[in-house]
Amino acid sequence: MRRPRGEPGPRAPRPTEGATCAGPGESCRGGACGEGCGRAAGAGVSGSGHGLLASLGRGFPSDGPLVCALEQERRLRLPPKPPPPLQPLLRGGQGLEAALSCPRFLRYPRQHLISSLAEARPEELTPHVMVLLAQHLARHRLREPQLLEAIAHFLVVQETQLSSKVVQKLVLPFGRLNYLPLEQQFMPCLERILAREAGVAPLATVNILMSLCQLRCLPFRALHFVFSPGFINYISGTPHALIVRRYLSLLDTAVELELPGYRGPRLPRRQQVPIFPQPLITDRARCKYSHKDIVAEGLRQLLGEEKYRQDLTVPPGYCTDFLLCASSSGAVLPVRTQDPFLPYPPRSCPQGQAASSATTRDPAQRVVLVLRERWHFCRDGRVLLGSRALRERHLGLMGYQLLPLPFEELESQRGLPQLKSYLRQKLQALGLRWGPEGG
Repeated sequence: MRRPRGEPGPRAPRPTEGATCAGPGESCRGGACGEGCGRAAGAGVSGSGHGLLASLGRGFPSDGPLVCALEQERRLRLPPKPPPPLQPLLRGGQGLEAALSCPRFLRYPRQHLISSLAEARPEELTPHVMVLLAQHLARHRLREPQLLEAIAHFLVVQETQLSSKVVQKLVLPFGRLNYLPLEQQFMPCLERILAREAGVAPLATVNILMSLCQLRCLPFRALHFVFSPGFINYISGTPHALIVRRYLSLLDTAVELELPGYRGPRLPRRQQVPIFPQPLITDRARCKYSHKDIVAEGLRQLLGEEKYRQDLTVPPGYCTDFLLCASSSGAVLPVRTQDPFLPYPPRSCPQGQAASSATTRDPAQRVVLVLRERWHFCRDGRVLLGSRALRERHLGLMGYQLLPLPFEELESQRGLPQLKSYLRQKLQALGLRWGPEGG
């Protein structure tokens, strides 16, 4: 009999809980899935079995025979997961290169690197492998003496085979990690390489000198060469002229402050540029982890905005975290009423001589609050990175009074009130005073 339009057809019987399949070729009781329709359901299980099982689970118990049958069917249809391929056991130089050539440049355990280095035969320690090791230590701030000494020894042994472009990469971790190797021939070897290669690769020559500057081991002969008019004119026409001039400006500052015995040529004043006119890249990249904002707020509430300057660049181009001016009696003064800069070169010594302690006619003190964040140190150590140590050393030699704020002390302060109390104690320990009694 024909059903009128719009009239719904007979409804399928609702499945009863616990219904079972009658077996192959027979109909299902209560609408439960049998062997025949199980095959149809199983076809969809392989593609979206989890969604199907989840929808069925809302109407059927998770431990019922239907859900269990579908789960078993899904597992049978899914291809088995292949076992991971066996990695060849690499030792010595091959193991060291494989570890250091990881695409993500993972921080392999130090003992793994040390054991691979110890097992390597001399012919396996190629310049490529040692450069990878040097870059790994520098990038991850790993100040591991045994590995650094191995690089220094390799450099000495392979001196005649290495170009300055390779040497600059091998020397990089020593300056960055503030580590002067015990290898006695390290410095004589570098001086010979600089004398041989200085005119061939100017940028590599300056990079090597930058690493040695952080170690306070600048060779006079190489300085004579890079400050010569011919070298300066040559680099002025190259694509990397600005970065080389910045490095030469830093080298000239080091000569001014740390090498009283140097009598050779210097960088002309018109060629000098600010060294680090803004916070370093690492600080900008990790600004959300820095304590600078909360320290600035603590100083604002403690002293007032007019009595400190943040991120001020002082001659010859060092960016300071926070700078305060104080009278000879210790009263913190408004920065706008004082010249925040100390003269450079320091007035206490003539041009070309270092300043052991810069004294000026200006009685005001310049106090620099130095944030020592966790990433300013070598990993797992208390040694400042070479660039940080150089910056603090030069600021001190120019006459600025440094007040370090270590990250351990900053991290232990719970909230702004504790931080203000901490800053008050630090400033008062220097004899500084402010407010109604301090002027």
